[in-house]
Amino acid sequence: MESPLALYRRYRPETFAEVIGQEHVTEPLRAALANNRVNHAYLFSGPRGCGKTTSARILARALNCELAPVADPCGECDSCRDMARGGPGSIDVIEIDAASHGGVDDARDLREKAFFAPVRSRYKVYIIDEAHMVSSQGFNALLKLVEEPPPHLRFIFATTEPEKVLPTIRSRTHHYPFRLIPPRLLSAYLSDLCEKEGVPIEPAALPLVVRAGAGSARDTLSVLDQLMGGAGSEGVTHQLATGLLGYTPDNLLDEVVDAFAAGDGATVFGVVDKVIETGQDPRRFAEDLLRRLRDLVIVAAVPDAPATGLIDVSEDQGERLVAQAARFGGVELSRAADLVASGLTEMRGATAPRLLLELVCARVLLPGADHSTDGLLARLDRLERRVAIAGAPATVNPSVAAPPPAAVEPPPTTSTAPPPVREEPPAAQQQPVVVPTPAPEAPAPTGPPPTTSVASAPATTGPAAGLALVDVRRLWPDIVEATKLRRRVAWIHLTQNAQVLSVEGNVLTLGFNTVGARDSFLSGGCDEILRQAAIEVVGADWKIDTLVDPAAQAPTSPPPEAVTPAPPATQPATQPATQPATQPAPAAAPDPGSAEPVAASPAAPDGPPDWARDEPARQTDPVAVAAAREAIQQTRPTGSAPDGAPEARSPVADDDVSHPDDPDLDTDGLDTTELLKRELGAEIIDEIPHS
Repeated sequence: MESPLALYRRYRPETFAEVIGQEHVTEPLRAALANNRVNHAYLFSGPRGCGKTTSARILARALNCELAPVADPCGECDSCRDMARGGPGSIDVIEIDAASHGGVDDARDLREKAFFAPVRSRYKVYIIDEAHMVSSQGFNALLKLVEEPPPHLRFIFATTEPEKVLPTIRSRTHHYPFRLIPPRLLSAYLSDLCEKEGVPIEPAALPLVVRAGAGSARDTLSVLDQLMGGAGSEGVTHQLATGLLGYTPDNLLDEVVDAFAAGDGATVFGVVDKVIETGQDPRRFAEDLLRRLRDLVIVAAVPDAPATGLIDVSEDQGERLVAQAARFGGVELSRAADLVASGLTEMRGATAPRLLLELVCARVLLPGADHSTDGLLARLDRLERRVAIAGAPATVNPSVAAPPPAAVEPPPTTSTAPPPVREEPPAAQQQPVVVPTPAPEAPAPTGPPPTTSVASAPATTGPAAGLALVDVRRLWPDIVEATKLRRRVAWIHLTQNAQVLSVEGNVLTLGFNTVGARDSFLSGGCDEILRQAAIEVVGADWKIDTLVDPAAQAPTSPPPEAVTPAPPATQPATQPATQPATQPAPAAAPDPGSAEPVAASPAAPDGPPDWARDEPARQTDPVAVAAAREAIQQTRPTGSAPDGAPEARSPVADDDVSHPDDPDLDTDGLDTTELLKRELGAEIIDEIPHS
């Protein structure tokens, strides 16, 4: 039993009505045939496999039909049966492949035979395929014959490169340019062929076949023939088409696009690793990703593009595209497509395509590092989408939603009596004078303070209460950054030890890499800091749930040592100081046994303190400088207190003891001068020698 012919041969059109996608050519030809106004020479040009040679055969068949002049051949006469699909061919219709018969000798042989009359038909028709391969000498040999042929002779030139045809030949023909077949029309045509062949095909596989054919009917039918030959009982599936044609699976494209939208670099580079490990071509992946981004750009501009057929995708994939485009913005999608397109150009001929692919993905993930106009617009678009996703929060007490600014306490005020005369320490031990810069006081509210709190009023309204996991991951960097402004310890935990696992309703679940990190996060009240930051950024009042993530479990390590609390301020500190003089030493607690009492701090005045109002004069006043030096010497961790009193000890002299008023104090290894500059905004000036 013989194997059947290829699909493109079994279903080759026999009339102009069967030619698809070339109505701009077939309709004028049918009109010329019906009106008996056929020219002596034609030039058919266009991409390969779009119907040039087939149309030339149909034209020759119609010319020699016994019913001519007629628009379509009858199919009943001897000439029509000879030129039919699978027929033996006609002796009066000669097809010449110019790729192998384009020399001057072939042209001379054709010229000699062309003057003989046809054997059985009305016309002798020469179909010269790949006409651009005819040499200049060959065209020159045919020039006179094409210009003034005998009445029984017709020429049809077919070529993919009409500009290479000799201009003198091209000017003597009627030129009909063929085009690529539209994808939607080709998809419908393939569905009909599959029904005729009795082979089922999944709707998601049709766009892949059409894409592989690139608009060529012959190439598309060859691809479909290959898939039909390898199909099982379930027919042509999407998985079969993806595997045989080498395209990136849709699930990988969905995964990487969702990761780009959420800013999830781990997932993006994980997809790249899957592409390499499964043996796929990085260039093909970049091409498929660019095509997906192009579809998303169109969907972002025209949301109903999948339904109207503006993009040729299946129904379920169209729904996914609409959802993915909603997570992006138009500017960010356009910027990502430009980056991938540039990277794809650089990957051609590259020796390390994976490296270039990873660099392209890194640039797409970092719109904040792009200082160009596109990068700025992408960041602005991201902010607008965050507002659209999160919605406007309900009325929240500002004093609860945002922490109050740290109050700057005035230095302890000594008694009004003149300071006692003290022996000056050596010049090497003199400390610089610290001049804190007071923060401006906030204006008093004109109305009564609001009484609504976060606990009593709902924190979210509208879409903010129903954020999906991908939305939370996209907004997560901004939420974490907001915690940094409130408490650095919470920010460190979230950036180094935790990740978002899920969000269900108003419950946000975080996964920690160790038990110790989770316990430290909860015991330090960082969950409340995170909740307030989420209210500020997205307007969502989440309940923070924590657990140890098995996927990120770190090697077991001994729990951190407990932090010894600082002694109360009312107890005397009698232990000798062990820290060097460069450690910060706040004012010591008053010692009951000291011979020199310390006056209690007065109540805060209504206006700025005297030392703040008289700051310009105090910076150069020797008396003020001496008083400031006196206050600093009283809090030094080394030396003895006056009159033999026990030595004053700072509550933060040891690194392992935290100040009770500042549980998040972190010196970061800075000395006294740098720490005062960073924490208090103090201006350090050199000490003025006291005469």
